[in-house]
Amino acid sequence: MDGSMSFDFSARRVLVTGGSNGIGRAIAGAFAAAGADVTITGTRERNAYEDGFAQLTYRQLQVQDPDAIDALAADVDELDILVNNAGTAHLSDPSEAEPEGFAATMSVNLLAVHRLSVRLHDALARRSGSIVNVASMYSYFGSAPFPGYAASKGGVVQLTKSLAVAWAADGIRVNAIAPGWIVTNLTGFLHDDPAFSGGIRERTPLARWGHPEDCAGAVLYLCSSAAAFVTGAVLNVDGGYSVM
Repeated sequence: MDGSMSFDFSARRVLVTGGSNGIGRAIAGAFAAAGADVTITGTRERNAYEDGFAQLTYRQLQVQDPDAIDALAADVDELDILVNNAGTAHLSDPSEAEPEGFAATMSVNLLAVHRLSVRLHDALARRSGSIVNVASMYSYFGSAPFPGYAASKGGVVQLTKSLAVAWAADGIRVNAIAPGWIVTNLTGFLHDDPAFSGGIRERTPLARWGHPEDCAGAVLYLCSSAAAFVTGAVLNVDGGYSVM
């Protein structure tokens, strides 16, 4: 080991689920800017997105569909990096408090992460690859109106640790990030609420909401040679929210 550290991802093959907007889009864009060959997934047809995806390969995918995941994985022979970012949250609709909604959230946020990771294990092992899962502050805190979201994100943390242990011998590192309050399409209406938004800033030591790019930097670090001895870790990207 020569001690060199690089954020150059030239010739690296990257797959980012849920990469059509928000945190996933920022992560995918950062990898592409660093030279990687990046494929993203989204739920709609490519032409449904107004701004296109320059430098990115797009594939439509419903992650809650096991057959669709299997079909995607079958097309991937070798992979350097998998970012399990796709997720769902019903912030304006507490339907997940009911069993059907709870199960639907778990299917997207946890079961799909496990299935895709397992299906891509061999492709990642061929390249001594890396997985980064996207958890949440709700991995740690309970949520009365959104138990499915909190339970699924808590499960992502434990799955990350379990796969890190199971797959270390295969040369695969598995880590996660846990974003705090990030301004995205999903949280925009909360960010625009002065009372709610102000409360988040007061609770956050860095006194601001995060941006998707804040998460992208953390993911690139975890997938880089700078983190070669890091696996099973959960990196909070929350401006200090979790320590208050």
